[in-house]
Amino acid sequence: MTEEITEVKIDQAEKEEKVEKAEKVEKADAEPEQEKEFIKKDEKTGIAYIYSSSNNTIIHITDLAGNTLSRISGGMITKHSRLKSDPTIAMFTAKKAAERARDLGINALYIRMRAKTGSPGFGPGAHAAVKSLGKEGFRIINVLDSTRVPRGGPKKKGGKRGRRV
Repeated sequence: MTEEITEVKIDQAEKEEKVEKAEKVEKADAEPEQEKEFIKKDEKTGIAYIYSSSNNTIIHITDLAGNTLSRISGGMITKHSRLKSDPTIAMFTAKKAAERARDLGINALYIRMRAKTGSPGFGPGAHAAVKSLGKEGFRIINVLDSTRVPRGGPKKKGGKRGRRV
C-alpha cells in the first residue's frame, strides 16, 4: 500500500515540473512573436517590375495598389544606345529607382522579372538589377518570372505545304 502512494506522489511531482517547463517555453515563444508583429507594421512593401531585353532594361516600382513610385530605364541613364542593356547601366538604373522608392518609405519588395515574349531568357541587366536592389537595403520577399509565353498565335504565311521555292 505505501509503495503505491509514494509512486503516485512522485508521478504528480513529475507532472507538475513538466507543466511548469511547458509554461516557461510558451512564455519564451510568445515574446519573439510579439516583436515580429511590431516589425511587420513598420514595413512598407512595394512591387518592382523589371523588364530586361537584349536592347534595354526598365525598372518600374509601384506600391501594392499599383500606383507608380518610380520608373527608370537604361536610356535615361546613358546616351549610348548600345549600352542600355548593359549590367552596369542596369545597376545604376536600379540604384536611381531605389532612391526614389526609399524616399517614399518603401523598404521591402516583391520582384517581378519579365523578358521579351518568346525569348529563351532574360536580358543581361536583369540579374544585376535584382542584386543592386538587394544591396540598396530593400528586403526582397519574392522573385517571380512573369514572362509572357506565346500559345499558338496567328497562322503562318505560305499555306498548308509551306512556301515552295
